[in-house]
Amino acid sequence: MRGLNRRGLRLEWVAALGIAMAMPALAVAAESAQGLATHTRLTAETRDQAGRTLASVAVTVLDDDGQPATGAVAITDHGKPLAGAALNAEGQAKVELTLAGGDHLLRAAYTGDETRQLSTSAATSVHGMIDAGSPDFQISVAPATLSLTAGQSGSVVASVTPVNGVSLTAPMFVTLSCSGFPDQSSCSFTPQTVEILPNAVAASTSTLVMTTQAASSIASAQPAPRDSNPIAWSLVLPGILGLGGLAWGGRNRRWLLRLSLVAMVALVTMLGTTGCNPRYYYFNHGPPTNPATPTGSYTLHVTAQSSNGVTAITHSTTLGLTVK
Repeated sequence: MRGLNRRGLRLEWVAALGIAMAMPALAVAAESAQGLATHTRLTAETRDQAGRTLASVAVTVLDDDGQPATGAVAITDHGKPLAGAALNAEGQAKVELTLAGGDHLLRAAYTGDETRQLSTSAATSVHGMIDAGSPDFQISVAPATLSLTAGQSGSVVASVTPVNGVSLTAPMFVTLSCSGFPDQSSCSFTPQTVEILPNAVAASTSTLVMTTQAASSIASAQPAPRDSNPIAWSLVLPGILGLGGLAWGGRNRRWLLRLSLVAMVALVTMLGTTGCNPRYYYFNHGPPTNPATPTGSYTLHVTAQSSNGVTAITHSTTLGLTVK
């Protein structure tokens, strides 16, 4: 019995030692499965420009190893999405915002990536100058970031919020547009123009649809069988004319020059109507394949503009787009 008890104690010690040795490896595996923790920092500087308060917002996202994060960040004001932006190679993003009058509480939220966790910055308080003069508006998007796989479409809501709406004596029409989207993609608004009525307080909204493109899977068509090859004829026919001209033009050089000119014109004409012609290439090789929207993170600029025929009001915000 004593031998069995000693053997049992030895087995327990061995098991405990194995578990103790395995704990660090298990902890590393768990951290890898969840991703590295990240730290997001936001700073904002404000300045007055023509009665408006402009805020220059800078965001930096680093992981626990001190390495810059990739992806996009969303900037909120009192929890309401304002703008989004893609992080650069240093894990930084800069956004210019037009703020309405009053107090604002800005935060930056990192959306995470395949190897890093989400994180949110501390709140930064800024104050917007109150201008009780001419009517104005503010533009924002929600959500402020969008992640798509090439070939997918996604949508966000663009909100145009009146500022000093009581100063309006007639409806204000605001036209929306976007820029900065990657190749093989497009964006559109529905509606493209929104209306702000006098004394309005609520925001007017429009839906922004972002469309990406997947690589085409259509194989090139095989060349259609033909009884004769036009390219061969384009080379043989001028050659025959040229040889005939050489044989007969030994007596008369003037006719040789004329035949050489005819041969050259025939060659150019045949090449232009066969191998060098897009229509010929399409019927013999099929349509070309379409490339996919390039993967990566992009900062789209959403612009809102209104004009009364004399002065124009333009404001913009940004949207963070990630294409996988």
